[in-house]
Amino acid sequence: MTNSFFREDCLTSLPITPALTGAGDTVACIKRALFISILLLLSFPALAQETRVTATIDTAQIYIGDQISYKITVDAAEIPSIVFPEAQTFNPLEVVEALTIDTSRVENRYRLVREYYLTQFDSGSYMIPSQRVLVNDNPFFTDSVRVEVRDVVVDTTKQKMYAIKPAMEVPGGFRILVWLWWLLGMAALGALIYYLLRKRKQKKEAAKQLPPYERALFELQQLDNSRLLENRETKEYYSKLTEAVRRYIEDEVHLRAMESTTSELIHDLEVKMEKGELKLSRNTIDDLKVILQRADLAKFANSRPDIITAKGDRSKIEYVINDTKAAIPEPTEEELLRDEEYRRAKLARKKRRKIIMGATAGMVVIIIAVSVIISTRGFDYLATSIFGNPTKELLEGEWISSEYGDPAVTVNTPRVLKRGELDMPDEARRMMVGSETFIDGDLAEDLYVVVSTVRFQQGTKFDLDTAVEGVYNNLESKGARNIIVKDEDYTTLQGIPGVKVFGTLEMEHPRREGEFISKEYSILNFGVGGGFQQITVIFDEEDEYAEEIAGRIINSVEFQTRP
Repeated sequence: MTNSFFREDCLTSLPITPALTGAGDTVACIKRALFISILLLLSFPALAQETRVTATIDTAQIYIGDQISYKITVDAAEIPSIVFPEAQTFNPLEVVEALTIDTSRVENRYRLVREYYLTQFDSGSYMIPSQRVLVNDNPFFTDSVRVEVRDVVVDTTKQKMYAIKPAMEVPGGFRILVWLWWLLGMAALGALIYYLLRKRKQKKEAAKQLPPYERALFELQQLDNSRLLENRETKEYYSKLTEAVRRYIEDEVHLRAMESTTSELIHDLEVKMEKGELKLSRNTIDDLKVILQRADLAKFANSRPDIITAKGDRSKIEYVINDTKAAIPEPTEEELLRDEEYRRAKLARKKRRKIIMGATAGMVVIIIAVSVIISTRGFDYLATSIFGNPTKELLEGEWISSEYGDPAVTVNTPRVLKRGELDMPDEARRMMVGSETFIDGDLAEDLYVVVSTVRFQQGTKFDLDTAVEGVYNNLESKGARNIIVKDEDYTTLQGIPGVKVFGTLEMEHPRREGEFISKEYSILNFGVGGGFQQITVIFDEEDEYAEEIAGRIINSVEFQTRP
């Protein structure tokens, strides 16, 4: 008797009657058939729970700038954990918008749909790469889709033609933003207001800078030109009149005339006369005393002297000033030197004050401008604008498209790659007919680019997956640590398949021992024309310009087929 569950005699004996085959065998066969049927029925739910991932587009032909609706649909028996692809995986097409995930229930299954709007601004035939979708940590891949992007046809018979405009010279220099123009305009307006106020203040100070005698006569002249007496403003008139004579006495006789009362001032003048330091007449002292007392009554007792008396007091004050000037002894040479030194020191202090005020105003304008730039564009933009950035200069400079190796790999780079050498195992060298390596930069620099091509001997079996697995060891041998490796299928614009390895790593700082720099890398691997081609780009993780350079290099890779 055979030990197989599916016995041959059981399969052949089911149609035969029990009389011919025996009742015991027939019952056993029926039991086995029922068990098989139950197993098949139980397997149907498992098949129903199978997860399906599909991708569809609404059209395969668009015009430049039009959009394609690309949908990824996941059917599952229960809501799974799903990681949909990101924008950069759709290269060479650009993602305009990625909608949120739409979840619905169809019969007893869940359907999750995410829609992407893609576009392209260059005509040609493009391949949307196969997209990787993680469902409960299990990878699913969609089919790649070819899309045709056509030029917009312009009917020149209906389009009005215009004459060609002459060439215009574009002004060079740094482009100032609109908001910076506003800032400069506000600063100019503030400077104009400051200048006018300063000019007005300087006129007042110019009068103060006159010698005491000339200044006193100038103030009396200003008082004559005023209309205080005609307007019966006696209090204001006597205040200005006595202020002129008090200031003159304080500056020339060196008494505290501005702060003293009338009696204190007259007493100090009399003391000066008794000491022989001031040769004033008694009549001058008496006239000054009477005028000061009348001014006190006008200011504090609301007395209103008539116009004739007020004008007479103004004439007497001028006489007091003239008499006081004549009564002051001529200064000695020592006093003159001391006054000259004081004057120079005063001018020096004034000059320093102007310099400090100007520097402060300039610093305020600079601080405002820097604050606005940092708040709107960020500190990195400010630092780059002032000190420059090598990778930004490479990005904005003139790029070079060249062919490297055999079969030729065409790559666009900011600088021409130079021929170099890479270490290879002896086993690999024995399999090769030849190899070429082209390098720009160094692992310790901001940007490192390598293009390597290898041609194997005829009949050599080359496994691209094995070469990809060696990327980690190659990076580690160059001093990298904390290497994170990811890989995905990659297709060039020509449709040539390859494998892209990317991730992050750390390299030791070239000048600071013990300090490591975080870097990103992208490595394309191809097996074209009986050989192996590898394009490596490594750049600083924090350098946005280097990241843009790397993306541009990777997307430019193509292969030239030679006849």
